[in-house]
Amino acid sequence: MPDREQYAPGPAYGARIRKDRCQNGEEKWTLILVRELHHSPEKVWQALTDPAQLREWSPFDADGNLGTAGAKVKLTTVAAPALHVTETVVTRADAPEVLEYKWGGFDMRWELEASEIGTRLTLWTNIGHRFIAMGAAGWHICFDVLDRLLSGTPIGRLVGPEAMKFGGWQRLNAEYAKRFGIESPNWPPQPAQKS
Repeated sequence: MPDREQYAPGPAYGARIRKDRCQNGEEKWTLILVRELHHSPEKVWQALTDPAQLREWSPFDADGNLGTAGAKVKLTTVAAPALHVTETVVTRADAPEVLEYKWGGFDMRWELEASEIGTRLTLWTNIGHRFIAMGAAGWHICFDVLDRLLSGTPIGRLVGPEAMKFGGWQRLNAEYAKRFGIESPNWPPQPAQKS
């Protein structure tokens, strides 16, 4: 990939978190990420639903198109330590505006809104509290890769442990943790110091 060596993500931005209390009293955390893309909603929709395009930027592979409500699709998490496959049903697919399904038991809601420059893309996803900054950093990089793919200058998918070893991810993880006011886990874990 030609530009991968030169790629460096910008500062943490466009993300917030929401905490809700479920009926059973448990806390439910939602990560909300917003990104302006210089592409039409129709073009972004294709990248969110087409398995071939998802393989270029997303942290999961899909064995079918996600663009139809009721579609049953298997999502395979890329670069997970163990094979992790989620069977999902697309619960909403209002092209090119709203897409909803579950991934790994977590709600995924994509909203696409036409904007002056192209599309305002918003992702709403449930995530464990201790993984919020990590998730924001990972999706930040995925959105950068998506934007380059749609611009015709793909740099290849950068997810999982490969992304975590990437210096830009570590910086983003720390920046999002600070932005959200949460403690950032020492990631990747450092070996214990010898006395």
